[in-house]
Amino acid sequence: MQRLRVRYAKRGRLRFTSHRDISRAVERAVRRAGIPVAYSAGFSPHPKISYAGAAPTGVASEAEYLEIGVTTPCDPAQVKQSLDESLPSGLDVLDVVEAGQGGLADRLEVSDWEVRLSGADRELAEVAVQKFLAEGTVEVERLTKKGPRRFDARQAVLGLTVSEGTERTAAQVRGEPCVILRMVVRHMTPAVRPDDVLTGLRLVADFAPPVPPEVTRLAQGPLDASTGALADPLDLDRDITRGGEAGPAGEHVAG
Repeated sequence: MQRLRVRYAKRGRLRFTSHRDISRAVERAVRRAGIPVAYSAGFSPHPKISYAGAAPTGVASEAEYLEIGVTTPCDPAQVKQSLDESLPSGLDVLDVVEAGQGGLADRLEVSDWEVRLSGADRELAEVAVQKFLAEGTVEVERLTKKGPRRFDARQAVLGLTVSEGTERTAAQVRGEPCVILRMVVRHMTPAVRPDDVLTGLRLVADFAPPVPPEVTRLAQGPLDASTGALADPLDLDRDITRGGEAGPAGEHVAG
């Protein structure tokens, strides 16, 4: 059985779609695209499609991953095109490769997040970030299925910076400020999310955005120990013999 690894984006209104609804949309798209997906055995067979590191509901993402098992060999480029055409706008297929050795989930060690805070004050944000990074531990509380749970949000944060928005967002058109936080967060148990970091900023510096944040995951993958940057988790699977080679950040360069 061939396995195909897919990177896709969750954009626009689709960021509010639950993971269950996304999985249903993917299953319908796989059938519509004619991909020969494999099925599990047993009384209630289901398609062999697995997901790794899914972003929370309400969060946009440029780096979601899934794996499809197929019964006959498929051309990854053709699967990319046909699957992308079969998915609704906002669920966009960005890359498809044939899976190599090792598990995909094991490579998703770190996420790079962008958090847009419309109406926030940059100076207050910078002070809050400095105080957060200076702390050894920042305990936050989140309501889980098993009730309230306390955990350290500071340990997982490898990088946290502040900048101003340069795009003409709706808030900027109205003349309001827009602060952007960039967070590099290690995947841990329990998972530390951007909203947990925002809770930490409120606890250490009483910093809270006036409106709900707009959160986008820009990337996720293994951490390059030499550079401190995120690597493309599909680089180990990419076949560099098919007319190109892996370029910076895992981009495919045609030969």
